Amino acid sequence: MYSSSIFDTFSPQEPQRAPIGVFDSGVGGLTVLRQIYQQLPNESIIYVGDTARLPYGIRSQTEILQFVREILHWMQQQQVKMAIMACNTSSALALDIVRQEFNFPILGVILPGARAAVQQGQRIGVIATPATAQSNAYRQAILEIQSNVQVWQVSCPEFVPLIEQNRIHDPYTMEIAKTYLEPLIQKEIDTLVYGCTHYPLLSPILRSLLPQQVQLIDPAVHVAAACSQELDLLGIKNTHPPLPTRFAVSGCSQQFTQSSLQWLGYTPMVEQVCFADTVLS
Repeated sequence: MYSSSIFDTFSPQEPQRAPIGVFDSGVGGLTVLRQIYQQLPNESIIYVGDTARLPYGIRSQTEILQFVREILHWMQQQQVKMAIMACNTSSALALDIVRQEFNFPILGVILPGARAAVQQGQRIGVIATPATAQSNAYRQAILEIQSNVQVWQVSCPEFVPLIEQNRIHDPYTMEIAKTYLEPLIQKEIDTLVYGCTHYPLLSPILRSLLPQQVQLIDPAVHVAAACSQELDLLGIKNTHPPLPTRFAVSGCSQQFTQSSLQWLGYTPMVEQVCFADTVLS
């Protein structure tokens, strides 16, 4: 077990030293974590993977909202100064609601991704989980920013399970990717948005299947930039050396450790936490 006492070194008088909470259903949010490492190297991070209940993309809004509330309540107990939903499904279905319920800033990935997309192209494709695609969150966000672009969405239910099972280089994954991308290629898209934080892990495959001129948008890059701006605005950006990243998962810690090693470049210490046992106020 990873002792939470390492986070007892900050105090209410030093809110800038408090950690940022980052959560996803599994390893996909590591794409956001890596961007935070690059753009905000002084920040201490608590990473949460709700691996016992993934994939989120096939869940109902009621379920997603319950899961998000439980995780955010747990993060509140860990005294985070900000939370990042490194999960497009949660951002689409729960962000606006939970922002009204918690007393720390909560950032989602959809708006930063939508802003980046309209800066790149006019014919925009979005690949997403079934729940995110059904919510139309990306289409709405993109069209609110720029109403004269065209947006097409494709639901990709098999991508997250394949990534979590570490089957990225499986020939079956390539075939599934071809099936998902074909309707977007036929629409002659000029921009593709990763509508799930897992999907950048498929970048080599997707890049090989798409026309070279198609621009790939990874919302992880842009949510980390938005996080930096928000910390500056609030005056709570950390200027001290960061504490070690704390990893907490609801499922098998060993499986997450093995899956995440190739994306992190090091072997994380991972603790198992039951977020469903969190008592909501």
